[in-house]
Amino acid sequence: MTQPPPPEWAPHAAVWIGFPSHPELWADDLLPAREEVAAFARAVHAGGRGERVLLVAADDEAAGAAHALAPFATVVVEPFGDIWLRDTGPIIDGEGRARLFRFNGWGGKYDLPGDDTVGRRLARRRGLAAEAHGWVLEGGAIDGDGTGTVVTTAQCLLNPNRNPGLGQEAIEMLLRSDLGFDRVVWLGEGLLNDHTDGHVDNLARFVAPGVVAIPEAADNDPNWLVYQHAARDARAGGLEVVGIPSPGRILRDEEIVPASYMNFYIGNAAVVVPTYGGPNDAAAVAAIGALFPGREAVGLRADHILTGGGSFHCISQQIPG
Repeated sequence: MTQPPPPEWAPHAAVWIGFPSHPELWADDLLPAREEVAAFARAVHAGGRGERVLLVAADDEAAGAAHALAPFATVVVEPFGDIWLRDTGPIIDGEGRARLFRFNGWGGKYDLPGDDTVGRRLARRRGLAAEAHGWVLEGGAIDGDGTGTVVTTAQCLLNPNRNPGLGQEAIEMLLRSDLGFDRVVWLGEGLLNDHTDGHVDNLARFVAPGVVAIPEAADNDPNWLVYQHAARDARAGGLEVVGIPSPGRILRDEEIVPASYMNFYIGNAAVVVPTYGGPNDAAAVAAIGALFPGREAVGLRADHILTGGGSFHCISQQIPG
């Protein structure tokens, strides 16, 4: 029987972090996004107290920039379309096997060369036994607590742009057979303007077995109803819910962006929380830090990474150890 992936707070041997590599994708945000990624990597490494950081660059130019900004990290060159390794990298189960799923550019929105194979290449480079599965799944669409319970959103996993013809029962059977999850707690919609079709790692994150953190809306948050419904569904599924302040309405070029403190990364030594210059930044970092008393809570700006559609959790994939 497949053992589910360890929870993110379990020990890591290392972490893959995607490094911005393509100027045509990032434009004016390329250099500041690289600096934000390097700061995130530095916080995870924690001066050697954390975990080994493997910065994944798509080409030699990006590798040189990564070496310069993060000399403490090991730089790996593997071609990819973009940096969202949470979705394109391998998911490692409880037996140390790399589980590889089909990737279709978040439902056909962004079909970039290399994204559909980078997970296999990273697993091979690491020497991991790998098993491929023929259905579409992104790592950011699920979050598990290590006991066999997983939380996800219907908006993403039941979206016909991923696995047309597969309903809820079929998806639950696949999550059980391929990742060892024997209990699925379904939430509804994800954040407004999230091009991933509602990834759960922007909405609800396990912080302990059976306990999920979910935002509580600021006065101007466009996702207030999404948060309420998610908390209701989580409790109906038997989970305990911890409320975290939300960022409120975050705009870029007058457009609402899917900014979320839930896109934090739980490392060996630190829990790193994306911040956006909003009034709730400090309160959210403190609230999340209180859930992980053995780790340092670090809030870091992620404005430029967010222009690509995600944040720290989206660009990372831990390697249990």
